[in-house]
Amino acid sequence: MSINSLKITIVVLLVSFAGLRMVSGQSALDLRINEVLVENNSNYVDDFGEHSPWIEIFNSAYNSVDIGGLYLTDDLSNPTKYRIARGQQITLIPPRSYLVFWANNQPSHGIRHLNFVLQEGKTIALYDANGRTLIDSVTIPYSMQPDITYGRKVDGGDVWVNLAKSTPGANNDTEFHPLAADKFLEVDPSGSGMAFVAMTVVFTALAILFVFFKNLSRVLKMDMSKQRIARTLAKARLGRDTEGAVDKPETEEEFNVSGEVNAAIAMTLYLYSAELHDAENTVLTINKVSRTYSPWSSKIYGLRKSPN
Repeated sequence: MSINSLKITIVVLLVSFAGLRMVSGQSALDLRINEVLVENNSNYVDDFGEHSPWIEIFNSAYNSVDIGGLYLTDDLSNPTKYRIARGQQITLIPPRSYLVFWANNQPSHGIRHLNFVLQEGKTIALYDANGRTLIDSVTIPYSMQPDITYGRKVDGGDVWVNLAKSTPGANNDTEFHPLAADKFLEVDPSGSGMAFVAMTVVFTALAILFVFFKNLSRVLKMDMSKQRIARTLAKARLGRDTEGAVDKPETEEEFNVSGEVNAAIAMTLYLYSAELHDAENTVLTINKVSRTYSPWSSKIYGLRKSPN
């Protein structure tokens, strides 16, 4: 392996390792308090069929994050007020997904039921497993309306608003956003612009490939020339040029000998070493036979009886 290939391999491995570290580095710090409901009269019901206040946690990472072992509280002076149980499948939040906790002061109902209730003006906070690192917090505003949730306008975003629709366990942004293809269709209904863009991309890519391979062939030819010069200099140093002149560098055709030529040379050398041909074209070589008699002179083939 050449030095350049080794360098490229090392760079690829370092980049891959950094990417893995970046992915694995996504942790509980990527969790966000995403939406809260203080007064639940006819909204989302819990697993006991009760209308309770709730808190939605959003995983903004692109890998699963386990919220187990973290703390939820409504009192910043007591950050470890409610510890979320560890080792539960339900606490593993998939990428870009949600988990709802019920703030009904009934922790005996399950691990998603907190030991406090939501109140206007209170600050809800999420702490790391060490009980000291604040991950996220939100202060509930006063004059909250029944069944109207207070959440981020965009999941994980910085802007908090009273949401038009309650979205527990779902995307807060419920507005219609046209796709890029729809917008392009409005600008170019006939498709001619799309065809022009596509052809431009194709021909641009072909031009880039042409320039790349053309420069690559030049580099390869320069490398072959350097190799031929190096071989010529090596022959000169070894004294192979008996007349003191440097051998003429081989041409590309002489350097690339075909397989048929190699086979013919090998066969000629074999025949010469085995002496299976005449040295002169006018002399016929007869090898001595292994049998010393001829069947034609054998007596057994002679006439023993006179014909009638």
